[in-house]
Amino acid sequence: MMGKPERPHIRTRRGDIFSRHRNDVVSDTSPLKLGQKKKKKETTKSGIKATWSFCGAGKISRHAQPLLYPLAPSSVPPDPPEQGRPPPPPPPSLPRVFAHRTASSRSLRDPDPLLPDDSRLSDADADEEEEEGGGRTRMEKSSPRMSTTASPATLTRTNRARARSRPRPMMPRRACAPRLANPKLRRVEKLCSEVREFGAELIDVDELASVYDFRIDKFQRLAIKAFLRGSSVVVSAPTSSGKTLIAEAAAVATVARGRRLLYTTPLKALSNQKFREFRETFGDNYVGLLTGDSAVNKDAQVIIMTTEILRNMLYQSVGEASSRSGLFQVDAIVLDEVHYLSDISRGTVWEEIVIYSPKEVQLICLSATVANADELAGWISQIHGKTELVTSSRRPVPLTWHFSTKTSLLPLLDEKGRQMNRKLSLNYLQLYAMERNTYKEDSIKRRKSRRRGGDININNVDSITMEAPLSKNDMNAIRRSQVPQVIDTLHQIKARDMLPAIWFIFSRRGCDAAVQYLEGCNLLDSCEMSEVELALKRFSIQYPDAVRDSAVKGLMHGVAAHHAGCLPLWKSFIEELFGRGLVKVVFATETLAAGINMPARTAVIAALCKRSSSGRIQLTSNELLQMAGRAGRRGIDKSGNVVLVQTAYEGAEECCKLLFAGVEPLVSQFTASYGMVLNLLAGAKLTSHSSESGEVKISRAGRTLEEARKLVEQSFGNYVGSNVMLAAKEELSKIDKEIQMLTSEITDDAIDRKARSLLSDVAYKEIADLQEELRAEKRLRTELRKKMELKRISAVKPLLEELENGQLPFICLQYKDSEGVLHSIPAVYLGKVDSLNGSKVKNRILGDDSFAINVVGVESSDGHMARHEGFEPSYHTALGSDNSWYLFTEQWIRTVYRTGLPNMALTEGDALPRELMVTLLDKDDTQWDKLSDSEFGGLWYREGSLETWSWSLNVPVLNSLSDKDEALYMSQDFHDAVECYKAQRTKVARLKKKIARTEGFREYKKIVDMTKFTEEKIKRLKTRSKRLINRIEQIEPSGWKDFLQVSHVIHEIRALDINTNIIFPLGETAAAIRGENELWLAMVLRSKILLGLKPAQLAAVCAGLVSEGIKVRPWKNNTYIFEPSTMVTDVIDLLDDQRSSLLDLQEKHGVQISCCLDSQFSGMVEAWASGLTWREIMMDCAMDEGDLARLLRRTIDLLAQIPKLPDVDPQLQRNALAASNVMDRPPISELAG
Repeated sequence: MMGKPERPHIRTRRGDIFSRHRNDVVSDTSPLKLGQKKKKKETTKSGIKATWSFCGAGKISRHAQPLLYPLAPSSVPPDPPEQGRPPPPPPPSLPRVFAHRTASSRSLRDPDPLLPDDSRLSDADADEEEEEGGGRTRMEKSSPRMSTTASPATLTRTNRARARSRPRPMMPRRACAPRLANPKLRRVEKLCSEVREFGAELIDVDELASVYDFRIDKFQRLAIKAFLRGSSVVVSAPTSSGKTLIAEAAAVATVARGRRLLYTTPLKALSNQKFREFRETFGDNYVGLLTGDSAVNKDAQVIIMTTEILRNMLYQSVGEASSRSGLFQVDAIVLDEVHYLSDISRGTVWEEIVIYSPKEVQLICLSATVANADELAGWISQIHGKTELVTSSRRPVPLTWHFSTKTSLLPLLDEKGRQMNRKLSLNYLQLYAMERNTYKEDSIKRRKSRRRGGDININNVDSITMEAPLSKNDMNAIRRSQVPQVIDTLHQIKARDMLPAIWFIFSRRGCDAAVQYLEGCNLLDSCEMSEVELALKRFSIQYPDAVRDSAVKGLMHGVAAHHAGCLPLWKSFIEELFGRGLVKVVFATETLAAGINMPARTAVIAALCKRSSSGRIQLTSNELLQMAGRAGRRGIDKSGNVVLVQTAYEGAEECCKLLFAGVEPLVSQFTASYGMVLNLLAGAKLTSHSSESGEVKISRAGRTLEEARKLVEQSFGNYVGSNVMLAAKEELSKIDKEIQMLTSEITDDAIDRKARSLLSDVAYKEIADLQEELRAEKRLRTELRKKMELKRISAVKPLLEELENGQLPFICLQYKDSEGVLHSIPAVYLGKVDSLNGSKVKNRILGDDSFAINVVGVESSDGHMARHEGFEPSYHTALGSDNSWYLFTEQWIRTVYRTGLPNMALTEGDALPRELMVTLLDKDDTQWDKLSDSEFGGLWYREGSLETWSWSLNVPVLNSLSDKDEALYMSQDFHDAVECYKAQRTKVARLKKKIARTEGFREYKKIVDMTKFTEEKIKRLKTRSKRLINRIEQIEPSGWKDFLQVSHVIHEIRALDINTNIIFPLGETAAAIRGENELWLAMVLRSKILLGLKPAQLAAVCAGLVSEGIKVRPWKNNTYIFEPSTMVTDVIDLLDDQRSSLLDLQEKHGVQISCCLDSQFSGMVEAWASGLTWREIMMDCAMDEGDLARLLRRTIDLLAQIPKLPDVDPQLQRNALAASNVMDRPPISELAG
């Protein structure tokens, strides 16, 4: 293997990476980067010319010496120089250059000069932030604060201020300085030394603010003041508004006092990022890291850790003071991203930390904007201590919302920002399309069109508002015609100088496909391409197995993908290049928005829906705002840009509806786990020494169920339930009473009484008689409409049987959703379910009562139920144009067309299209979701696959299908029923006109209008009532019930006696394990059948316990995975019996905790543990690199726990240690840091 080239490793504040061949002096002939202007020279007082450059984003800065920095995202950066020693000199090959210029320095030339941009200058961000903060200089921040009262603290501060008030010498830029030259680090160290000299009374908000080169925001100042007063703090502010600064300032104050602070994050990647940032602020010796993978400097004053690590530390000291617990000398705990409390799978951890933390420890909870931050602060204040709430809705970099269509990029909102831009309405889009088509015609037709008034002006609003409302089919057709390609939107944002951008696409395949699609579009200039090439070479030397070969071509053109399918090392590399401006567009999934600090100028959101295990779901408003918050770089951009994109089913209306929906509240997800119950009931181990015998006794301080209940009932859900639910129920009761009162005002009797009081007897009698006649005619119209519907349904069956001979006919399905919106779906008809012999769908319908059909009948005019003779509805299947399978009865078929797909094989010997589609239908066994229901059967759907996509593309849109092709009109019975219904509808309309011509109609109409107004008010009240009911259902507490159910399982399986609090060996092991189902993992690891396994085989079995959520993702030729050995398969088969018994026991007590056991990926882990290289493993592999790396890290994490678990066989512990040591090698070993 090639040796690494020797080069100096000097870290800058930003951690940029530069070429060792770069020089600080740039030739006048060097190529300029995009957005740069030519340099101008100015003469200093001494007559020496200094070179300045105009860089991107409007900055003016001098060229500083480019630095070298290793690309490795290691958690352990180089140590700072020892105290008292001067910083090491720069390497001989690189001249030492400061901010000033000399005439001789300009004579230096580099063989390949590259123009450095502003991000590589050490203080570029600080300069910009000073300008943004109103020009506050260091002298202003360091000016003395004089007081008339000369207290000792004031005199001390005055003396310090006088010493600081002297003018500071002009410091050279830290181009070649070591890390110790970081200005923030110097200021922090100076403050700490002054606190040690003058006392902790020196610390106030102004002293902490002076650490920064910019004026801190008001909400940051308020939060810091609350912390210094000794309160816990809840901060709710928009994404990227600077919440981390509050935690950093608290850490400065804590370190200055000689105490400790714990900083928790929900993600390992975020912990690693915060670890690097805090080391730049405090230095290496003051900051440590604790995750499931890494333990660096764990006794430091500032510890960065994941939330689960802190929760496990608190288990051993619940209810104790911090001095006697594992939180020795801890003054504060920072809970970053505390809105994760609403996360279904992990939200419990945040609640447990708040409940278990010692009351003398201050909590700093940092959250994105949520609707009920006051409830969160009130809850913490009640169970932990005094807590202050600080909220802010202002973003330091405001957002501008845009909407991208195929032809244009327009503002999403109007000038006031309160409603949708009218130019994005469907009528406008239709007009714009008409105008474009007009220009495609020849000049003669255009002139004729203009003479007829066809010259349409897109800016004429009034001409559009009078248009007839568009049908659902027209709306879908307009939307489809306006869907832009990726290249269209990219050209739009590039033309407006809105790069760099993060482009959110909610699938890995979509991200990778977008990168490949743009491989021919170069977004970099030659200088930037050279930098990327050099950076890629260095990365490939350090991490040869981490290079994603399929992404290199796009990366060289400034485009990259960032998702869970990539190796974490590769993602860190992409983040590094993006921060340097060498990647212009990153296509990412929504996980990038979860706290990772990677801001851009623009955030593009490709759709408002994403796939989930239950089908397609819409984004929540919180998710939308979280992704939008990535836009706008503080100190660089005046505003951030958010671009929403037109899709086939989502337009500007849906975007505005979601945007104006408001943020969602935090909802408690508190659930009990086996680890929680065991640790709370069994308690912490107590060690006692006997003075007489010298023996060491170990016992446990257990808790009773009542004591545990007091802890569990302190959950956020119970707090909200006790306080908010009462208010919500009272408001709901008032709304119900108001609805009843208003409903009584619009009954027929109430309207009749009002009409009698306003009209004369003659006028009243005339209108009353006509109204009675109208009601009778309306009842008849309803009956005829139902009969017409039955005739239509009856006519469908024979038509389908007739038309499907020799082809797959096209049909139109129609239904109304829960909001009353009518949907029409073109589809290709596959066949009747009963005819699909051996099909999984047929067996599913026959065995599931939810698909049952109960035909009641139709009410006739004489009041009796008339069942339609000979009509028995049945289920059919079809593939829609939206690539979804539909399961339906004849009720949902609006019409059948004579045209369709030929049911003929493409070549002789191939299967028929119907047979192929039936195979694809059975291939996917996902759950059917109900769209609508009726007495004649329901309408169900489920998502198609990539294999069905090509079939769905052959289904034409409804506009292209002629009405003459509708086969329903071939039925004479249906035609007669339609004519009868139309005649009755005309009769009703004439009767309404007759009423309008009566004498007292004008007064009567006032009553009718008031009735309609009241109906609208009732509708709004019912909407409010529905929201309150949903809110009450969300906050219904259930924590203690879950706790008891889990404790019953533990008691029955003999892990813990809940009556005596005696913990058994199985419980000892389970209490010490970290995992999804601690009891199941303990049962497996205590099983004797594992003792005969070799280390690689043990790793394979452990992989089967932690592979939940990992999927096979075959793509093109990547269709292979390694199979496990026979020994591994046999052991997993034996463990499956134990798993079944535990699942039965859980079901008995109502516990729903998954017990993972899957051998599908055990062969991959066994191969890696046996020594295969990464490239051998990934060759033609049907798994994404990121998925396999995640599985291997999970397996290593479980194996690493085994040697530390109590009451586990020593032989198993030795094998686990050997397996984890073999597996923890590159590129997996680098994932920890």
